[in-house]
Amino acid sequence: MQKNTSKNENHLRRHNRIRARVIGSAERPRLAVYKSNRYLHAQIIDDAAGKTLVAGSTKGLKAKKIDAAKELGADLAKRAQAAGIKAVVFDRGGFRYTGRVAVLANAAREAGLTF
Repeated sequence: MQKNTSKNENHLRRHNRIRARVIGSAERPRLAVYKSNRYLHAQIIDDAAGKTLVAGSTKGLKAKKIDAAKELGADLAKRAQAAGIKAVVFDRGGFRYTGRVAVLANAAREAGLTF
């Protein structure tokens, strides 16, 4: 018999499954993405040290959601390279790799990040 599960429970299950495999280090920190209904947040995290190296959000951007995600990805990659980060591990945070999440990742790749 199948149990009824909510969207949040399914999302948390996917998130935990991804986090079990994706670990950021000093050489390749983790690019973590969080998507709310309104905004997109992204951080580059060194899990070994437990520190956020670079962070950004679409909160202050006055653009449509997809365009704001593209701006965030490019800005994050530029600031990461200024901090000496060239390669990251992508953590989609349990969200599907489509829409705003994919646009952010592609913009970061085009701006020079490797993952």
